[in-house]
Amino acid sequence: MSNSCLNLPTIPSKAGDRQHWGSLFGSASSLAVAQAASNQPQLTVLITNDTASALSYEQSLTFYGDGLEILHFPDWETLPYDNFSPHQDIISERLTTLHRLGKLQQGLLVVPVSTLMHRLLPRQYLDAHSLVIKVGQQFNIDEMRLRLESNGYRCVNTVFEHGEFALRGSIMDIFPMGSSLPYRIDLMDDEVDSLRTFDPENQRTVEKVDGISLLPGKEFP
Repeated sequence: MSNSCLNLPTIPSKAGDRQHWGSLFGSASSLAVAQAASNQPQLTVLITNDTASALSYEQSLTFYGDGLEILHFPDWETLPYDNFSPHQDIISERLTTLHRLGKLQQGLLVVPVSTLMHRLLPRQYLDAHSLVIKVGQQFNIDEMRLRLESNGYRCVNTVFEHGEFALRGSIMDIFPMGSSLPYRIDLMDDEVDSLRTFDPENQRTVEKVDGISLLPGKEFP
């Protein structure tokens, strides 16, 4: 970003300080935001008017970001009194972003103001209900089933969506929140023998892995 044609003022460092940037036409506002975020040694939050504006900014910021990590925090896309829950893929993406925020040293979070107004789960809840499974570790399938169900996962016959798991003898399939593919856990007695990702459409193995990280299945208990 050092070759940018913009000459931005110093970002305010005190709470309550304000600046107004004008004459930013077209995608110049995205370039200015990307440059400002790249110059900050911490997380920068961009609050937009609505979801459409957030998605538009994300596309242009990816172009101007020059390696800057850009996080998306989607809205639940439900009304307060809807009698159905947000889609599992949306919850998965939200949990992934919240998990990454806890470890992020520098980056840019794009979020609509309506989404920002909702309460979020405590950081302690996310940490306490996350776990790692590795090849060779001890694994009690009954205890894991109870733990998954208490963390919001659903036991099904065949795994297709985020937040689901299935049991077949010494095999457990699970689609962790935040993962692009489900995993198949093969057990040898009470030990993890192998871990593999698989395609939920045809149930075929994609690749072997050494470990998997599990986020909770819901944002709230």
